[in-house]
Amino acid sequence: MHKLTKYILPALLFILVSGTVCRAEGNLPYVDQKLIHFGFSLGINAMDFGVTPRDSARVSTLKPGFSVGIISDLRLNRYLNLRFTPTLHFGERELLYPFKTGNYSSNSVKISSIPICLPIYLKYSAERTGNYRPYLIFGGGVSYDLGTNSSSENPVLLKPIDFYTEFGVGCDIYFSFFKLAPELKYSIGYNDMFTPANKRGSSISNNQERFSTALSRLTSRMLTLTFNFE
Repeated sequence: MHKLTKYILPALLFILVSGTVCRAEGNLPYVDQKLIHFGFSLGINAMDFGVTPRDSARVSTLKPGFSVGIISDLRLNRYLNLRFTPTLHFGERELLYPFKTGNYSSNSVKISSIPICLPIYLKYSAERTGNYRPYLIFGGGVSYDLGTNSSSENPVLLKPIDFYTEFGVGCDIYFSFFKLAPELKYSIGYNDMFTPANKRGSSISNNQERFSTALSRLTSRMLTLTFNFE
């Protein structure tokens, strides 16, 4: 989690500062009364792993990825909204092993992922103050990794399907013609995403197999900062 704080703290500061950008009162006074509305999101992500055994490997410095999604929002009441936001993420994780390289060329493995996530959220909004309105969001869904290839020579192969829970904070900022919402979310996957070397559809060399046999379980983690346009 200490790796994530480098991303969380600047993002939270950005959200708080963004809330003061619009000082004019009354932009889009009736936008939140719409029963259904749509939008899109652009953002950055940082993918991580929960590794078992914990001392077998670790994710090196988190690398930023790119996220793009579509927003569908259903108003339940003054404070609650139900949201469906299919999102495509592009990212990469690098597992760093404690091996001494010796005769080996590397002690790390890079794993690229392109998960398409299908989450449903419950959004709880505070009272609007001026042109900004903070909110909390919680939900979960299923993801399918389009970057998974069973014939890949990568020694660490991931299963394509995962189920996850996600929670976060954001702030709606009202402009003259649209609403912008910086939103910070953290997701926790439940499935074991790791495919052992003896259960994959292709063979790997002894040099590569050491990366696989050191692991018994991998679970997905992801921090996402998105900018929602609605």
